[in-house]
Amino acid sequence: MNKNTVLGWATFIMIVVGLALIAMGAFRYDDVAGWGFAAVGIGFFAIAWVFNALKGRV
Repeated sequence: MNKNTVLGWATFIMIVVGLALIAMGAFRYDDVAGWGFAAVGIGFFAIAWVFNALKGRV
C-alpha cells in the first residue's frame, strides 16, 4: 500500500466512526451527552476532510 491508499482508508474509517458517533448522539443519548457525541462526530468529519485533501500531495 502506498501513502494515498493509507490516506484513503483512514478517510473511510473516520467517516464511518463519525457517522457512528453522530448516530449515538442522536438515537442513544437523549440528554446533554448526545450533543457531545454529535460534536465529536462532526470533528471526525473535519479530520477526514483534511485526510482526503492530503491525498496526492504527500
